[in-house]
Amino acid sequence: MTDGSRDYHKPVRRPADEFDRHFAGEDPAEVSRVAHATAGALLSRVREDPSDAVVDRLVGFTAEHGIDTVAELWSRSPAKSLPGALWRLYLLQLMIHRDPRTAALLYERGRVVLRSADEVIAGAPTPAGPEELVALIDTIMRGVFRGDFAVALERAASFCRVQAAGATSVADDHDVSEPDRSSVLTARALRLSTYADDLGSCAGLWRREALS
Repeated sequence: MTDGSRDYHKPVRRPADEFDRHFAGEDPAEVSRVAHATAGALLSRVREDPSDAVVDRLVGFTAEHGIDTVAELWSRSPAKSLPGALWRLYLLQLMIHRDPRTAALLYERGRVVLRSADEVIAGAPTPAGPEELVALIDTIMRGVFRGDFAVALERAASFCRVQAAGATSVADDHDVSEPDRSSVLTARALRLSTYADDLGSCAGLWRREALS
């Protein structure tokens, strides 16, 4: 994925460096109330009756409706909260769907340089090509709505750590020859590392019944 201006597939038209943009104008307390209420209601209702059709619609939500609808609900929520976790999961999914080739390149590099249990926890096959990574992130999203939510968060966190390691390594390769590309990849690595920490913390909070 490149972080410069680039069109998403229909209907999204938003460059990646605006992923964390905050929407302004509403009362913060009301926005927070709505974010937590919608996230809690969505997750509890679907997990009580996780039919294939409903789960498939939620997994494919951003492809059909774009990221803005999700952003308006959850983008300003604290990182260590249920709406904050769902927001980051959808961003991660969209990132992989947007540019699976780059994601696969970074994942394979990260797998080599990181040498940790994260690749096992994430659950990607070896090697993991673009199609495999798209399938993996969709499987992780299905685990959000059907299965152990904490495990889904931990898999996503590990996925982010492997990607971040790969982005850092590739950035080093381009530090002299392509400094602009190196800077973009370094920024991506930092964002992914932050998401990994946030999602891992959310998994711990969920297990303690403290994620809301």
